[in-house]
Amino acid sequence: MKAMYAILLGSALFGSAVFMAGCSAEVGSDEWCAEMKEKPKGEWTANEASEFAKNCLLK
Repeated sequence: MKAMYAILLGSALFGSAVFMAGCSAEVGSDEWCAEMKEKPKGEWTANEASEFAKNCLLK
C-alpha cells in the first residue's frame, strides 16, 4: 500500500512540475520580454536581468 501511495504521489508531483513548466514563456522570446517588462524590477533575479539585457535590449 505504501508503494502505491509513493507512486501516485510521485506521479502527481511530476505532472505538476510539467504543467508549471509549460506555462512559462521561453527565455528570450518576445512574450518573455513583454512579461519581464510588466514584472517589477525589484523582483527580477540576476539571471533574469542578464537575459533581459542580452535578449530584449541588445537585439
